[in-house]
Amino acid sequence: MAGEKMGKTGIWPVHGWIGLALIALFWTLNWFLPGARTHWGFFPLWLGYSLTVDALVFRRKGRSLLTRTPGVWVGLFLVSAPAWWLFELINLRTQNWIYLGEESFSTLEYAAFSTLSFSTVMPAVFGTAEWVGTWGRVRRLGPGPVIRKTPAFLRGLFAAGGLMLLLLLAWPELFFPLVWGSVFCIIEPLNAKLGNRSLLDDLSRGDWRPVIALSVGCLICGLFWEMWNFYSWPKWVYRIPYADVFHLFEMPLAGYLGYIPFSLELFAFYHFVTGLSPGGKARNHICCGQ
Repeated sequence: MAGEKMGKTGIWPVHGWIGLALIALFWTLNWFLPGARTHWGFFPLWLGYSLTVDALVFRRKGRSLLTRTPGVWVGLFLVSAPAWWLFELINLRTQNWIYLGEESFSTLEYAAFSTLSFSTVMPAVFGTAEWVGTWGRVRRLGPGPVIRKTPAFLRGLFAAGGLMLLLLLAWPELFFPLVWGSVFCIIEPLNAKLGNRSLLDDLSRGDWRPVIALSVGCLICGLFWEMWNFYSWPKWVYRIPYADVFHLFEMPLAGYLGYIPFSLELFAFYHFVTGLSPGGKARNHICCGQ
């Protein structure tokens, strides 16, 4: 929402206290309770995180996604799960991460618990991005390079995304990093063509604040994902062919760079899906750096 003004600030809402309580409880359980626990503890932990960052936004702006449009906030959980399942599908080929403890669950149990966990990705990332967007340095950022969304540029971006996807599927050990970017390059031109909300709308005006807010927001989430995963069970570990050095938690340092394009892919995926719904093209509820 371009030009959105700050409202009454300094108030910590009730849902923020609920979020902090969930974090305190399920962080402790996920790290210190013996046996398998993260399959049921991941969702409430990240629900607490999502409520907390939404409260941080409310404290800074006097409004937040949850208080502006609670239905949209809940809807993020529904769109988030299939978005991450898309990357799980690609990972069947690349095998860059695996889940330790997966063998303890039936196929149906694994699918159900995974879907519930994956549903928290978008609320966490978009909420954190909106909070980053309230930072003074981000809000005051002046115009940057302009990227025109000409028909030729959109065709080229789509072709590049398709080529990236083909390369990583054909030679996954060499081109696996292209998963973080290929989905954006394929979906974003479609959003622009269909009239959906698009980051290219901002970049065509030289406004890089949404891209920066999403990137920094997702990096913050990434640090929490990797930190909370470290002592969890079940947990994920990585298999990175040529960059598996200098770890911060289970993730190699170079792997954190993937969170930047991943944030853009989430934004593009969300607006592609919501653009298919009646009136979806007119909605712009996700505020990132504006």
